[in-house]
Amino acid sequence: MRERVEEILNLIRPSLQADGGDVELIDVTEDGIVKVRLTGACGGCPFATLTLKEGIERAIKEEIPEVKEVIAV
Repeated sequence: MRERVEEILNLIRPSLQADGGDVELIDVTEDGIVKVRLTGACGGCPFATLTLKEGIERAIKEEIPEVKEVIAV
């Protein structure tokens, strides 16, 4: 599952990088929790939670239904 998550993050990454940010995959647990770190401009952005939940989490869950949640660490 980790490889599939990384593929989706690679599709999202250009949008984040266009705004000076990025996302780093930290872990994918067996119970479907994806842990990521928002970096660059995304790390301190007031909209980081919105980006995480409405952008990254939604895209991953659409392609990988067994993912239960995406959290920032």
